[in-house]
Amino acid sequence: MSSDRSFDVLVIGAGLGGLECAVILAREGLSVCVLEQNSQLGGSLQVFSREKRLFDTGVHYLGGLLPGQNLDRYFRYLGIRDGLKLHRMDVDGFDRITFGDDPQEHPLAQGHAHFVDRLTGLFPRERAAIQRFSDDLRATCERFPLYYLRYAEHNEWEDPALQVNARDHIASLTRDPALRAVLGAPNVLHAGRGDRTPFYMHALVLNTYIESAWRCVDGGSQLAKLLAREARAHGAVILPRKRVTRLDTDAMGVRAVHTADGDRFTARRVVADVHPAAVLDIITGDGVRPAYRNRVKAMDNTIGTFCVHLALRPGSFPYHDHNHYHFADHDVWAPMDPGSSRQRGQFMLFTPLMHGDDGTVDAVSIMTFMPYAEVARWAGTRNTVAEPGGRDADYEAFKHRAAEEVLEHVHRWYPALRDAITGRWTTTPLTFRDYIGCPEGTTYGIQKEASAPMRTYLSPRTKVPNLFLTGQNINLHGILGVTVSSVVTCAELLGKRYLVEKIQRETGGGEVVVKG
Repeated sequence: MSSDRSFDVLVIGAGLGGLECAVILAREGLSVCVLEQNSQLGGSLQVFSREKRLFDTGVHYLGGLLPGQNLDRYFRYLGIRDGLKLHRMDVDGFDRITFGDDPQEHPLAQGHAHFVDRLTGLFPRERAAIQRFSDDLRATCERFPLYYLRYAEHNEWEDPALQVNARDHIASLTRDPALRAVLGAPNVLHAGRGDRTPFYMHALVLNTYIESAWRCVDGGSQLAKLLAREARAHGAVILPRKRVTRLDTDAMGVRAVHTADGDRFTARRVVADVHPAAVLDIITGDGVRPAYRNRVKAMDNTIGTFCVHLALRPGSFPYHDHNHYHFADHDVWAPMDPGSSRQRGQFMLFTPLMHGDDGTVDAVSIMTFMPYAEVARWAGTRNTVAEPGGRDADYEAFKHRAAEEVLEHVHRWYPALRDAITGRWTTTPLTFRDYIGCPEGTTYGIQKEASAPMRTYLSPRTKVPNLFLTGQNINLHGILGVTVSSVVTCAELLGKRYLVEKIQRETGGGEVVVKG
């Protein structure tokens, strides 16, 4: 790299949002440098390999990728859509939900009419409630212009119609406890809390998969690789193993960015694809007022996750063209509450899809929720590939016990899995904290509040004049949510109308202007 360490834009973090910002801004002719603390780019897009098996750390499927759908258009603008290796999942049930010892599967189908018909087959007296749920999903998504790549002058987060609790709204549609549970079960995709999570989160996440659901063939890391290639093609510099340790600020903004290896960078603008609280931890100087710092630090985070990754004997376990979400009972909201002790009875099982597969898989990933309190005693440790550390035998014993508890429930559904396992690896909230830089190992970021959406709203423009935020905490988590977040952030630098209309033109969509 050149000895010149000054850029138009410095991006901290090469997660999905950081890489997308790099592509967008570099395409506009700005000099961009991305600093990533890990050896591998991608944040939650990262994969790891064990026993020649590839495991995704976060991305198990994508939505909205049929021609003309929202993520398809965003990815075409970013220049990566045609390079993706994808497989459309089972249209009759991309997600299948079960409860307790009941063998009945409840499928979530692709396409809203099909979604309604499939569930009506199981709940024949509840068609009106299921149709109303489907209609409410779409109506809620329409309130977010950028969800459908539209320009709007207003801030949708100030919309009073968003102050609707997800659990309570679903309960208002039907008295059937089983149907309430099925309609609420996709809360595992956003760690929804029964007492706090807004319906708009449920709608924005689930609707995308109902429109169309896809697996990444050979892992989700291809997204990061394609974005990095596109960013570099437009002149961006991307530097792995560069952990940012300090932002020097004054009344004018960020003056310098320092990394753990002693390097110093300057830029006209800095974009942080890092949890906002973690950004505040590395700011020195007088750039941040106490009121802003206190507000961000006071925001609660969603619960973390515990994952069990299994290597399997070849040919011993079938590929599932759907995800399996299991709950101990119909209270699908309890496992996401950090104060609950019912996480182990719930699990999500994913089978990866590799090119050349013969209908079986040699790996499986299982995810459940885990409060940070369970691993807090090891909070003073750190361990990544870029910065190896170590944790004691008690930590390994804890992970072993937790994995055994999870697998006890999984084996009830898949008894053949027990004898197929040849290797096992686990991750805890500490893993996510170390690799992703999120406080308390939160998987889905800041906890949203149904009663007061603006209380947890964070503008991409911080109180530091030239410091901007991007990523899941600015808009929404997930591939689509973070992609929209990157557009929201870049709009602050380039102009919202200019950027949205440019994306519309380049992806073949007509201009739709929604007046505030």
